[in-house]
Amino acid sequence: MADIAALTRLIEPECQALGLALVRVAFFGGKSDPTLQVMAERPDTRQLDITDCEALSRRISDKFDEFDPIEEAYRLEVSSPGIDRPLTRVSDWTDWAGFDVRVKLAEALAPGSGSGAGGRKQFDGRIIASDGDSVTLGVNKLGEVAVPLAQIASAKLILTDALIKATAPLSIEGVDTVIEDAPPSGARKTQVEG
Repeated sequence: MADIAALTRLIEPECQALGLALVRVAFFGGKSDPTLQVMAERPDTRQLDITDCEALSRRISDKFDEFDPIEEAYRLEVSSPGIDRPLTRVSDWTDWAGFDVRVKLAEALAPGSGSGAGGRKQFDGRIIASDGDSVTLGVNKLGEVAVPLAQIASAKLILTDALIKATAPLSIEGVDTVIEDAPPSGARKTQVEG
């Protein structure tokens, strides 16, 4: 298995050289289908287009040809984090406050952790706040639950209408047709084709 910390040290400068922020480096697939997944984004838009993916993929490939940090054959996957993105950086918790998230812990919260949350390893809730050491979630039927960031094994945003609206593409350049209609509720709905 590859050393993720060492790979991150090689990949991050390549992201920065392109004006991108590294979101996550992960290795999936085991021996049958090893895949090195690199997620990055433009800090100003939180998006990554195909040109960015291509440029970053080439830079990473060139760097890995030079240093050969992975012994076995693997596939390189470069992508944006997507709408229901993983939350991997301390800043993500502040940036995405107010949105719904699914959090999985490495170990269950200790009994007596407050709000009846002791013994639980997974929470679905709304991000209320983060102080850099922990995140406070608003969890249905439990109220506010403080979770130490160091205890989080994985976290990702939950796809909701509010998240879709907040992450709508900034540009529809190259789209053939834009169809707008108003559903009965009065909310605006935009469909992009092409």
